Amino acid sequence: MRIGEIAALVGVTSRTVRHYHHIGLLPEPARRANGYRTYTVRDAVLLARIRRLTELGLSLDEVRDVLADDAGRELAEVLGELDADLARQEGEIHGRRQVLAALLEAPPTSDGPLSPALAALLEHAPATASPAAAKDREHLALLDAAGDEAGAAVFTVLRPLAEDPAVLGLYERLDELDGARVDDPRIAPLAAELTAAVPDEVLAVIPDGEPSATGVGRVLLDDYPPAQREVVRRVMEGLVERVRRRGRS
Repeated sequence: MRIGEIAALVGVTSRTVRHYHHIGLLPEPARRANGYRTYTVRDAVLLARIRRLTELGLSLDEVRDVLADDAGRELAEVLGELDADLARQEGEIHGRRQVLAALLEAPPTSDGPLSPALAALLEHAPATASPAAAKDREHLALLDAAGDEAGAAVFTVLRPLAEDPAVLGLYERLDELDGARVDDPRIAPLAAELTAAVPDEVLAVIPDGEPSATGVGRVLLDDYPPAQREVVRRVMEGLVERVRRRGRS
């Protein structure tokens, strides 16, 4: 294979191949008498491996370390791993296309395109003018935008909670804390009731260590005024503790 052929086969540019040669990541192949590089199947496998690792977010130095570990492996083993990677990618693409098909069939909403799971959850939630409820809806849409399986599972098990009319009263009490101080005596009991209102089924699909007051959790907390933020922070801590207790039982 010539450089253009191996680049097209793997899905990179000839310039990328030359760059990998320049930095020593991809060894220079043998050259014909006319000076043209001649690439083999093993070269193509190695180039595909480099592309896959960079797509996973590894730096070129990290890719170099991985390839060094691969040096003693049989070609069939590396090919099998690449095939498994492609099969996983095919599955992910198929799943995304199914979600996209459902979104295309669903009627448009003011929230933008929602996944079927979130659309079903919001459809059964009672109507309310609560600002806190509206903020919760925005946060669910943010989780939905991540498009992972954990979000869909959470939406499914949240449905009984969304249909519970008592939740509206909790939202109203949270609304009343807008502008309150962080030492307001209403904070602790409200946080405890909100934590207790979350069904055990939700805890079962929450990833370990979540919800967390760092990362995305910190962004969500910063979206609230001080007293409400303190309530939500305590709820996050309470849910993490409930998840830990379930893990020990």
